[in-house]
Amino acid sequence: MNTMLRRDAPLAVAAAALLASGCAITHPPSVARQHAQLTPSTAATGDLRQLPPPKGKVAVAVYGIRDQTGQYKPAPDSSFSTAVTQGASSMLIKALKESGWFIPVERENLQNLLTERKIVRALEMPQPAGTPAVQIPPLLAASVLIEGGITAFESNVRTGGAGARFLGIGVSTQYRVDQVTVGLRTIDIRSGQILQSVSTTKTVYAYEVHPSVFKFVNVKDLLELEAGMTRNEPTQLCVNEAIEAGVAHLIVQGVREGHWALQDPARWADPVVQRYATDRDTRYDAAAGMP
Repeated sequence: MNTMLRRDAPLAVAAAALLASGCAITHPPSVARQHAQLTPSTAATGDLRQLPPPKGKVAVAVYGIRDQTGQYKPAPDSSFSTAVTQGASSMLIKALKESGWFIPVERENLQNLLTERKIVRALEMPQPAGTPAVQIPPLLAASVLIEGGITAFESNVRTGGAGARFLGIGVSTQYRVDQVTVGLRTIDIRSGQILQSVSTTKTVYAYEVHPSVFKFVNVKDLLELEAGMTRNEPTQLCVNEAIEAGVAHLIVQGVREGHWALQDPARWADPVVQRYATDRDTRYDAAAGMP
């Protein structure tokens, strides 16, 4: 009886392995069924919300933040699929609103807005006697224009991995680092002068973990088990964070150069402001309350 059990043990192990692999294939991860939710906030989002309030908000226009990289996803993806998002303008407008320093005005789809205003004016005439006229306020003019684009996307800036195997049991890891760069500049509409210009860079990190088992359970039977997990940082979130960091730098640079002001000048010593006021080799005096 014991001999029969020992002979059947490899078959039982193989059957259990096949059953486990079958369950893994037929039951996808639960995260694949998550409901829609708000886009996760980044560290730069928190910084924008914590910036001290301005003395007065600035009306700003954004006509479009273009993809200037010319990068497409590598094979086997479609040759028409770009490596970075084409919705950077929407991300910038959201970041401007999040900061509380700017009043974004519609310019990217201005023709749609003008068409709707024409429709409202057309409905005004003719009107029955005694009907009050529909008053349409004038469009808000912007005082600052923000231009820029996604200027670079570099793949495989760093790659590497490590692995080890002992008695047929091992694990290996691989990682890859990409890099995205965003450039933004503010322009005085009256003179056309460029007020500030910043360039921010964010890394895109991806890694893979791959454990495996390769063993002979007896002379003729081979047991091989594999598993794996890959995680890729979403590129659009990295672009979003780079844009938000760029907006924070534009605000701090504008305060430093006198283009706009803090509601309380003493708030220049705020840790969030000073984090963005630090520029490579130059640190600005926070104790004095001014650059």
